[in-house]
Amino acid sequence: MRLDEDELVRWGRRIGASIATPVLVALEGPLGAGKSVLARAIGAGAGVVAAMPSPTYNLFFRYPTPSGRQVVHVDLYRLTDPAEVWELGWSELGASDEIALVEWPERAGPYLPESHWRVELVVPADRPGVRDVRVSRVGTPPDLPGFPASADTSAR
Repeated sequence: MRLDEDELVRWGRRIGASIATPVLVALEGPLGAGKSVLARAIGAGAGVVAAMPSPTYNLFFRYPTPSGRQVVHVDLYRLTDPAEVWELGWSELGASDEIALVEWPERAGPYLPESHWRVELVVPADRPGVRDVRVSRVGTPPDLPGFPASADTSAR
């Protein structure tokens, strides 16, 4: 699907407000594609009231929500070896009340959970103000709001 930034934010808020936990959403795409924008929107929809800066330098942030759920925002961009995820507290991900948002998930290599959502964001060369969004289900994560359970390549 093709979304402008406002539509991306609205979709992210809908995800955060209604997705079941535990869930991991792997956010993929080049620098500037909108991964952190979508992560902040999901966090806001889940009830995070704190600012959610990009975790590029701190790598791992945990945010409580009024409903008791936790939003975990992880950025693996600076990792050079997948085994480094363990130093970030990777083994603690997946609590029953958690929405885990992982930027640059490919850097986790074989340590990415078997069940998760993969959301790829791409800035089309002909339309810099929008994002092409491709969504796929890996394994059996909980349903993603706005995404049919039977589909696996595009969200609507």
